[in-house]
Amino acid sequence: MGLTITFQGQSRFELSNGRHAVTTDQPKEEGGDDVGMSPVELFVASLAGCVGYFVARYCTRHGMSAEGFRIETDWSMAEQPHRIGRIQLRLYLPAGFPASQQERVLKVAHGCTVHQSIIHAPVVDISLEETA
Repeated sequence: MGLTITFQGQSRFELSNGRHAVTTDQPKEEGGDDVGMSPVELFVASLAGCVGYFVARYCTRHGMSAEGFRIETDWSMAEQPHRIGRIQLRLYLPAGFPASQQERVLKVAHGCTVHQSIIHAPVVDISLEETA
């Protein structure tokens, strides 16, 4: 699995997996042109999108509609080192979602791949390579 991240000028990058591309940028107040989400926003969105997928899949498997399901997020920063310190995901389940399933769906949400990758941090290797 891999992605290619290519500098596009100023603070803009294109992220590509060969089939899809996403542009990241910084807000204008951070020196960017604000033409895409920031990498931090994409990080939080990745977590929320993964949780959403797991919850929607749970609904489908159990014959429940996910129509109207949404997630809202907030996060705050921490220092030393500079990082996201807290992420809040608020899941709004579809109207009529059975109360008897709410605890189970919350457990499913916690089991999403991105969440588990944050809790059990991967090894990150960063190296410099020569350009061909």
